[in-house]
Amino acid sequence: MKPKSTHQHIWLPLAIAVAVVVGIFIGRHFASNKPVAENDRKLNAILNLIANDYVDTTNLHDLIELSIPEILSQLDPHTNYFSADELKAATDDLNGSFSGIGISFVMMNDTIGVVEVIPGGPSEKVGIMPGDKIILIDDSVATGPKMSSGEVMKRLRGDKGTKVKLGIKRQNTRKTLNFTVTRGDIPVNTVDAYYMIDKNTGYLKINQFGRHTYDEFITAMASLQDEGAKRYIIDLRGNGGGFMEMAVLMVNEFLPADQSIVYTKGRYKRDDSEVWSDGNGSFQDAEVAVLIDEFSASASEIFAGAMQDNDRGLIVGCRSFGKGLVQKEFILPDSSAIRLTTARYYTPSGRCIQKDYKEGILDYEKELVFRYTNGELYSQDSMKIDKSQVFKTLHGRTVYGGGGIVPDVFVPRDTSGITNYYIDVINAGLLQRYAFNYCNNNRSSLNKMEDYMQFLRTAPSDEALTKDFADYAAANGVVPRWYYINQSRELIVTNLKALIARDIFGSEAYYPIVNRNDKTLQTALKALNKHKAAFPITD
Repeated sequence: MKPKSTHQHIWLPLAIAVAVVVGIFIGRHFASNKPVAENDRKLNAILNLIANDYVDTTNLHDLIELSIPEILSQLDPHTNYFSADELKAATDDLNGSFSGIGISFVMMNDTIGVVEVIPGGPSEKVGIMPGDKIILIDDSVATGPKMSSGEVMKRLRGDKGTKVKLGIKRQNTRKTLNFTVTRGDIPVNTVDAYYMIDKNTGYLKINQFGRHTYDEFITAMASLQDEGAKRYIIDLRGNGGGFMEMAVLMVNEFLPADQSIVYTKGRYKRDDSEVWSDGNGSFQDAEVAVLIDEFSASASEIFAGAMQDNDRGLIVGCRSFGKGLVQKEFILPDSSAIRLTTARYYTPSGRCIQKDYKEGILDYEKELVFRYTNGELYSQDSMKIDKSQVFKTLHGRTVYGGGGIVPDVFVPRDTSGITNYYIDVINAGLLQRYAFNYCNNNRSSLNKMEDYMQFLRTAPSDEALTKDFADYAAANGVVPRWYYINQSRELIVTNLKALIARDIFGSEAYYPIVNRNDKTLQTALKALNKHKAAFPITD
């Protein structure tokens, strides 16, 4: 009987990955280190044994590609390997436009987890949400150890106008939710919208820190200033980060000279650094509130932490994600890359942004779910604060370390209007689909309107819009339950109007409508009024 191949035995890919990652990568960059050099020789000897003497022919390249992520996952949650194709796609996300479905994702325990849904992109338009897990792509299973990030990108990206079917698992339902997404050009602007909330207050929504974010930010701030803004609300909710340099440049606009913005500490002196303000910022006297949530991470936390520790901004919302590991990119000979954690970020007061990951990657990935189940998003008393890590801001306020940025003003998650009916229509993507159909049926008249304000003045009454939507939802499988519909009426109508306005006028029309009932934003306005004469903040 012919012996079975042992290609899939776990020791083999791990041994090869160690040989490549440690032997080639570390040996290449740190060859002067004698112990590493000795391991390099040993691991290369093992690699040669497998190549020359192993019983079956092996595809070393495929085994290496599968194994390197497994090795790196033993280090920390944010050290990652990128194949050449993956690296290009990751760079495109921050540098330029591309055609796809408009999500950012991570591989979580062999499952595709949606981290961010790009506003105005194809996925957002059909109702896909952050936190969703993609389990099917075009009716094929999209989970398991063979589903690499590169394979996911290959299957999700494609020519503009082509369609992809996705099967989604969502936390609030056991059913698999099915969506068909039409690929399109992904919006590249990182400042989604900016507008005047009142005669003194400008609002900016920033979705990530890309290559051009600072330029977009300065343009928006200058425009708001010309309109009379003396104070600003900067919305970083859902912003998972990006280029740290952009966050530093933005903070610099608010600080006088010689104030710390961020510093890093690594194992070696070469990875230690500190960034200070230069005093050339244009908004040093402005009052500022920064909105954060549990999806605000990395560069968002650098910005929020620097503003808080220098007493230059009120942080409003709930505790941020807690991603404070610094990655340095090393390009490998085949144009793939390793982004290796080389240091940790610290805020000016000395807080480490990074949350704990000692319990393993799986618990780390589920930490946001734990926040929901533990009630942290709904009660300030349930917020995880490590009171043994006490730090002081520039003017003596107490702040806490232990992972993430704890807000100055906590705002519980708003559950008003969220009923089972609302959850059902959200899960089915019906709000987005109704808005799309409404625009198609009324596009000739909508396109004649000057702006979203004219649309709001001429839109159907709330009662008529609710009735029409309920009929549409019923035709698409969601039974009308008017007790719950009436409870959710304001939420449904506000979102429908905002989605319709965005389809016609863009994101700059969406946020002024949807923010009208945003409790976090309204709380920030009240907090600014309270601290009107107290910037820098002293209490």
